Amino acid sequence: MNCLPMSPAIPGVVRLRPHARVVSKQSIWLQIAVGCLSIGFIPTLAARPSLGAERLTISYGIAARSIAINSLETYARTGKIDDDLAAYVQYAGKEQLNLLRQFLLTPIPLNAVAVSQFLYTPIGKRLLENLGEVVQQGSRINGFYAIRASLILAAADPQGLTLLNVLRKFPSRAISIDLVRSLEIAGSFQRLVNQTQQAIALINKQSSLNAGTPPTLNNISVTELPRPGKFSWQKRTIILNDSSRERIFPADIYLPNVSSLRPVIVISHGLGSDRNSFAYLAEYLASYGFVVAVPEHPGSNAQQLQALLGGRAAEVTSPKEFIDRPLDIKYLLDQLSSLSQSDPTYRGRLNLEQVGVVGQSFGGYTALALAGAAIDFKQLEKNCPPSPDVLNVSLLLQCLATDLPQSKYNLSDPRVKAVIAINPVDSSILGQASLSQIKIPVMMVAGSLDTVAPALPEQIQPFTWLRTPNKYLVLINGGTHFSVIGASPNDTVPVPEQVIGPSPALAQRYIRALSVPYFQTYVANEQSYRRYLSADYINALSQEPLPLSLVQSLSLQGSASTATQELTTVSKLESVLLTEQASP
Repeated sequence: MNCLPMSPAIPGVVRLRPHARVVSKQSIWLQIAVGCLSIGFIPTLAARPSLGAERLTISYGIAARSIAINSLETYARTGKIDDDLAAYVQYAGKEQLNLLRQFLLTPIPLNAVAVSQFLYTPIGKRLLENLGEVVQQGSRINGFYAIRASLILAAADPQGLTLLNVLRKFPSRAISIDLVRSLEIAGSFQRLVNQTQQAIALINKQSSLNAGTPPTLNNISVTELPRPGKFSWQKRTIILNDSSRERIFPADIYLPNVSSLRPVIVISHGLGSDRNSFAYLAEYLASYGFVVAVPEHPGSNAQQLQALLGGRAAEVTSPKEFIDRPLDIKYLLDQLSSLSQSDPTYRGRLNLEQVGVVGQSFGGYTALALAGAAIDFKQLEKNCPPSPDVLNVSLLLQCLATDLPQSKYNLSDPRVKAVIAINPVDSSILGQASLSQIKIPVMMVAGSLDTVAPALPEQIQPFTWLRTPNKYLVLINGGTHFSVIGASPNDTVPVPEQVIGPSPALAQRYIRALSVPYFQTYVANEQSYRRYLSADYINALSQEPLPLSLVQSLSLQGSASTATQELTTVSKLESVLLTEQASP
């Protein structure tokens, strides 16, 4: 799910990393204000009318404290702290203050049409509904309409879409932050942070312990696989027309220059991406002798996003895409089979009984569906619509599937022999009962700083649900949802560098270096490559700033002490707030 329409949301969320701490006593007011704003306004985009808010009020029951918007603007633009703001920033560190200025002034490159189009989609409306419970108008009125208005108006303003401009456009004299709901959400977030930290520590420790145990590298050069292979290749584009679904879409075919049958790898892009996003991987796999097919999913690609932001479409994607995406790949394989019989270019060169699939985000779901995981409507009913306390943006996408007719859709394909799911969205659309039915090898790749499809609920936990004997969990420490996505000339919304994260070239190198031995082992049946699928190889390949870990099994256990610690933290926060209110 390359959620580009929500990429402006990520700058605020990306700071909420698994190693982040919940608001401390010393910086309680500033961090709550910044946290609510960054989790709230930035994730939803931003805007508001000439009336303009004058104060930002933080409410706790009948108690309330406020900060003048002018004070925030003066500090953001000049760095000067007036008396009104001084009462709060005295508890904040230099780094926190710098973040506050960054949050207030960072521009988001979207115009009013794009913002409006997104906010009127089902996903946009759901985000506003959740946010309106916390960010309210002055009289404790749900902020749904005020937030939407302020976002659109700020995007239309010549100064552009910034958080500060959103505050200035908010159609109420006061913006009220409901601290009770904020604390509830903060508690949920802290639980996710703590559980994610524990799981990541366990994965890293287990991977480190496994390194050095059989099978060992046995003099394998770790620089060998990251380099291109020996095969030259040619690229062709075919246009597919599935009349039964009224679906026309292109696919790029990368053909190694060999005359023998070669295994086929299909790459499925994420939401808002296109077939160019993983061209780097397609070229690399082709250089190792794989035929690579990269289809464009027309209802969830960059063109769909462009249509949405340009006012030519009314939704980010259709629920039907959960069905159409796997069917796209099944139809592609059928057409390649026909071409291999009728077209001399393809004849005798495609082994369509040995197919691998790699997908990222929405494409990760697509790969798992083809592997044999069926849509779990019972799980969707249980988890949808997502509560504001559930800090998992990908659920907004997954819950769209509740609008599908409940049926046993035939989305798996026996030709698919192994899959790689990168940042997949799967916890509710598939769920435990469904993922446990997969029988073929699966590799899941997670980024520890993924704020779109968080690692713990969307990859780490689902990995433990897999029952296939050949499964791998790869963790890119410091990786984000966008780390492995290559540049595309059709990128609709530029993703800021801080959202992409450090060293995407290294993350993409990892994907290349892992995909070849995995598909050689489980699709081409070249068992000599299995030795690369080890903690030894991962440990040797790993580099800063994105250390790499790999495990083949994992047992997650809860911690009672963690829950107790969270409750103590929330109680301290409440005590501080009441003390602040009682003080003159």
